[in-house]
Amino acid sequence: MKLASLNDGTRDGSLIVVSRDLTRYCHATEIAPTMQAALDEWDRCAPLLETLFNAVQSGSAACQTFNPTDAHSPLPRAYQWADGSAYVNHVQLVRKARGAEVPESFWTDPLMYQGGSDDFTPPYAPIVIPDEAWGIDMEAEVAIVTDDVPMGVSVTDASAHIKLIMLVNDVSLRHLIKGELAKGFGFFQSKPATTFSPVAVTPDELGTAWVDSKLHRIMEVDLNDAPLGRADAGTDMTFSFAELIAHATKSRNLRAGAIIGSGTISNRDADGGPGRPVADGGRGYSCLAEIRMVETIRDGAPTTSFMHFGDKVGIEMHDDDGASIFGRIEQIVEVYNG
Repeated sequence: MKLASLNDGTRDGSLIVVSRDLTRYCHATEIAPTMQAALDEWDRCAPLLETLFNAVQSGSAACQTFNPTDAHSPLPRAYQWADGSAYVNHVQLVRKARGAEVPESFWTDPLMYQGGSDDFTPPYAPIVIPDEAWGIDMEAEVAIVTDDVPMGVSVTDASAHIKLIMLVNDVSLRHLIKGELAKGFGFFQSKPATTFSPVAVTPDELGTAWVDSKLHRIMEVDLNDAPLGRADAGTDMTFSFAELIAHATKSRNLRAGAIIGSGTISNRDADGGPGRPVADGGRGYSCLAEIRMVETIRDGAPTTSFMHFGDKVGIEMHDDDGASIFGRIEQIVEVYNG
């Protein structure tokens, strides 16, 4: 089934069930008022929501027209947002661009940081940043939402705790990152509000594209309506979402509504190289930093700039029939004036 949160002016929106083709919706607030409330009682709510979804599909439920611009993030705020770095190819390029090797542990022990989860941006809201010089970048990712997960869960058992899947634009301020990491205490100012797709879907909606807790679909990233990235989210994913959950629960529980991101999707080129632009027949890039890394490796210095005010980023994923699965994230970069 497909679920969303209607942006009704309240902090957490109101829960709706959306048709598979993303054209219609039906209010689900009699089952649970919000997405978080549904996740808190998932065993009770999921069968009821599934029944309503089937009614929406069959046309037996009274529906309204779904407009993704009316949606908030599926979870407008969450108790937990932890972002991994499951595509070690991306990390390898970062290291190679500055002449460093990837530690062997990076291939067996995932990287993960805890992001800000109290203020997510709706999928069509602008990216509002005070200063263009901070190095504004998109990062196209996949994310999962869990129910309650116990501390020390095994990789084998972790997959059953994945209840919803979404797309992500994890905005980064690249020129602030270096200074923050130099302090040895991680990201904060360099990670502004994150954006998720209009719709969250259950794993069964993905069919054979959801294999071993990985999503095998092309992540379409556009910059100013031109193709930037067409990477396969299931290819070169070193750590599955089940492995990321097991990593996150080594020393703590995860509570219902916890979100875990994949990190920037990154594919090697067909020849094993660092990747080529879409225009040159490659799979492109899911963030601008990766283009700049490739340019540095190839030419000695980057030539691609980060995003400017007025630039537009689009992130979407389609099924085999060309239908949008999660809806589109589409954001324009705007200056914050206070």
